[in-house]
Amino acid sequence: MFRLVATKDPTAVEVEVQRAYLTAYPHGNQMFVPQVFGWAIDCFTGNYADYQAIDAQYHDFEHTLQGTLCMARLMRGRYLAGAQPIVSEKLFQLGVIAILLHDTGYLKHKGDHHGTGAKYTVIHVRRSADFAAELLTQKHYPAQDIKAVQNMILCTGVNAVLDAIPFQSEEEKIVGFALGASDLLGQMAAVDYVDKLPVLYSEFEEAARHEHGRNKTVGMFSSAADLRQKTPDFWDNYVKPKLDNDFLGLYRFLEDPKSPGHNQYIDRIEKNINRLRDELAANQSVVAN
Repeated sequence: MFRLVATKDPTAVEVEVQRAYLTAYPHGNQMFVPQVFGWAIDCFTGNYADYQAIDAQYHDFEHTLQGTLCMARLMRGRYLAGAQPIVSEKLFQLGVIAILLHDTGYLKHKGDHHGTGAKYTVIHVRRSADFAAELLTQKHYPAQDIKAVQNMILCTGVNAVLDAIPFQSEEEKIVGFALGASDLLGQMAAVDYVDKLPVLYSEFEEAARHEHGRNKTVGMFSSAADLRQKTPDFWDNYVKPKLDNDFLGLYRFLEDPKSPGHNQYIDRIEKNINRLRDELAANQSVVAN
């Protein structure tokens, strides 16, 4: 259904996001997507204000691009399905901005030379929301739009209390939930997701050191092997229920309209999880023998 896009290439992702945007809003501003991608590239490459280039190894710019691509596709699918309420062009735009900025909380200031941005894992969502407000204020966005972007970013927290987010409209909430779903789907469907789990663990480990053991979430894994062991349950018992319930099943708008029930993102995630289960079983067999 979806053509292969190199998510390490910002231009390739930008082209697909532009395509999704103009499908939903044929008379939309053709300069919007290139402009906001330019902002994001500047932010993540150390060319914005006094921030360094991203140095988190898992939550890198490709991670952001994976989520952005997924969200644009989901919102286009929702538009083509004629779902109600209709999301305005403005809120679609704010959603693209929000997902491009949702992990800017991992960026370090230029004077910060201790560790990587992964140390901010526990507070990165709040830092991302604050970063978005700083950038969008500079770009002369009104307070209402900035608040919308911040609310959407808050949907990405692992322990986010979604009912407590002060959404300004039902449409804003839908876009925020689409962002939260796409953040999970984009990374877990990546072809190298299983291979990057040890890198994700290294981020948790650094964050745990930075927090001096005060946060249970980042300290819940004892090793990279432990994270791998627990990932299938994370998918079954956390992500899938969250996608279905908290995020209103919006991922279904990624299904192929010509083949109901066929969801390329879910299929790729299941393939990754099954691969991981097979590897874990093989390792247990070796140990047993």
